[in-house]
Amino acid sequence: MSHDVRQRSAGARDSIDQRRSPAPRHFRRSVAFLAAGTLAVPLLAGCGSDEKPSSPLAGQDIAPVARELVADGGTLKWAVDALPETLNTFQADADAGTGRIAQAVLPSMFRFDAAGHPVADPAYLESAKVIETEPRQVVLYKLNQQAVWSDGREIGAADFAAQWRALSGRNSAFWTARNAGYDRIAKIERGDNDLQVRVTFSRPYADWRSLFSPLYPKDVMGTPDAFNDGARRKLAVTAGPFTVQKVDTAKKDVVLARNTRWWGKPAKLDEIVLHAVPRDKRAAALADGSADLAEIASSDVQRIGLANREKGTGTPLQGGGRTSAKKLRSWALAHGLDAGEAHAGEKKLTRTVTRYLEQQQALREVEVRKSLEPAYTQLALNGSTGPLADERVRRAVARALDRTELARLVLTPLGLPAVPVGSHLALSGQDAYADDSGALGDQDAQEAQALLADAGWVRGGPLKEQKKGEKAAGPQHHDKDVSNGGKDGEYVVGEDEEEDDKDRDGRGDGKGKHHESPGEHLAQESGHGGAPGAYAPKGTAAPAAAPAGPLAKDGKPLALRFVLPSGPGSDTLNSVAERISAMLEQVGIRATITKVSDESYFKDHIAAGDFDLALYSWPSSAFPATDARPVYAKPVPAADGSVNVEQNYTRVGTDLVDQLFDEAATTLDEDEARDLIRKADSRIWAAAGSIPLYQRPQLVGVRKNVVNAGAFGFQTPVYEDMGFLKPGVKASGNPGKGKG
Repeated sequence: MSHDVRQRSAGARDSIDQRRSPAPRHFRRSVAFLAAGTLAVPLLAGCGSDEKPSSPLAGQDIAPVARELVADGGTLKWAVDALPETLNTFQADADAGTGRIAQAVLPSMFRFDAAGHPVADPAYLESAKVIETEPRQVVLYKLNQQAVWSDGREIGAADFAAQWRALSGRNSAFWTARNAGYDRIAKIERGDNDLQVRVTFSRPYADWRSLFSPLYPKDVMGTPDAFNDGARRKLAVTAGPFTVQKVDTAKKDVVLARNTRWWGKPAKLDEIVLHAVPRDKRAAALADGSADLAEIASSDVQRIGLANREKGTGTPLQGGGRTSAKKLRSWALAHGLDAGEAHAGEKKLTRTVTRYLEQQQALREVEVRKSLEPAYTQLALNGSTGPLADERVRRAVARALDRTELARLVLTPLGLPAVPVGSHLALSGQDAYADDSGALGDQDAQEAQALLADAGWVRGGPLKEQKKGEKAAGPQHHDKDVSNGGKDGEYVVGEDEEEDDKDRDGRGDGKGKHHESPGEHLAQESGHGGAPGAYAPKGTAAPAAAPAGPLAKDGKPLALRFVLPSGPGSDTLNSVAERISAMLEQVGIRATITKVSDESYFKDHIAAGDFDLALYSWPSSAFPATDARPVYAKPVPAADGSVNVEQNYTRVGTDLVDQLFDEAATTLDEDEARDLIRKADSRIWAAAGSIPLYQRPQLVGVRKNVVNAGAFGFQTPVYEDMGFLKPGVKASGNPGKGKG
């Protein structure tokens, strides 16, 4: 995960691990991404005439070339995190691999452009629009007359109806992970002919474009058995440029073959093989040819860059003769070999260095393509218990942070735009994006200290010896794990709505009822999906001396537990967490970093509420009114005494935010829906349950002759255009630079 819990996905790179980022709830570029997806545009909303739309901070970097320059044939070996557990994106264990396969082999009525806007896919749709709003909303889909399933049957109303019935939530025999939107459909029927599908909604639904993407054949959606088990390891019937040829669990491969029944431009590649490769083995796989394309860590970015700069000189094994073990060890450490390898015996070390140099030679045929993912990393503050149950303390934490410095810490060394994320619900370039962080305020140490003093935390007070397991001082709270953002609007800039959140005392123990969803996998950003090895940019000022003495209240120090994953690739999160801890120290907050295993990070800590501070990621969504609501919904007590937190792992929510999401989801006026989403975001900022930090880097190692593939950014990949450059042909432009 980045530990990316987002994708609905989140989910946060989030997948829980970005490695396992699941398929986004509403299927974006790759699923889960989480994460996901997993990643906001209510309804292709247009900006008002007095408002300048934002632009993506980074464009695609895919070495784009015209199709005539791409060779016919070949197999693209694409490294993925794991073999998908299922090929059904609507099941709880769907992940990023599930979504990637679905994009290549199944219809999606809407895909995403370079700015993250949903656009109709002409391969399947001639048009789709709302044709009636009274007495009910009706959407008419006009299908491409050439669109057929791989068994020759036309795509039509029967497939739409079967998917609606399976996902509506009315039949519990279908083990679905989500039904958002499908539960608002009243009926689906054939239009004037077989190429028309009329969808009538029982309630208005602004995010109708999120539906039927992907669309499965009625053979998969028609019965619970087919839905639950039939599509886990095979898809006999598909309708995309590729088909699922086989899932080889022994080799950890999914083989996608060119679809001979595809009516669009034929795929350039014969096959795409998705092969599971651990993150720390990606550079070796690119070097030995077992992968042509792979998401990589920032340490691998440095290694590939070094391979392309060096010409084989200056290594300790050149020129013959014997190299001292000390010199060899020093060289190994300087070139990124881990301490265990560098301190092995002389013979073993020599073999390791020799293998490394051979790989470096091979990596000269690889380049790095960079963009920003449709996902962001956030600081999560558990508002259910302890000091952070007080919104003043949460706001103080937020006001102590220099988010620009944190973005630079991660992104500047990678040559990517270091701009803090200003919204919980969209990213720059998407229609719903606006920097709403002013509702909370910029970094201000004096204001942070004033908030802490107002909450009763004072410096120099007497400290009692804490018993083992006793928590730091905080407001009194009850047994139920229900938290809200406090008094909405108290620190909001430019808001004048009346407050109607009055239940400010519901606090809990953080062990609320948790319903897993695909977004969960998108939510994490352990270093598997993060940018490991980030360092402070040159010129970063050293932190000032910390104030003398800790803050205390009721005889207890203000101490927070900062939980992080400990697995390979978590270097970036660790660097960010250390810098955040130093910033908090300046205002008197002591944050102690606790490392836990990747396997337990999300399940046992984030989802269970066993943390004070944590870092994980959420994907942005083009449909925030639908996808983001469970992430920020106010926790609700259940009949059994537990608490349903949905995906709101910070346990911070308000009635007003829920109301704004509900209004946005039912508003068919695009400008009004966008404004409601932005108001909701301002309120989320004011509650200070989560603090967006930076958009996640997207780093992809790609063989230099692979074109139309790499760092896709927001845009859905065009699988039929991917391939290898024809021999003797040079791509125009610089394929190493992102194309906006």
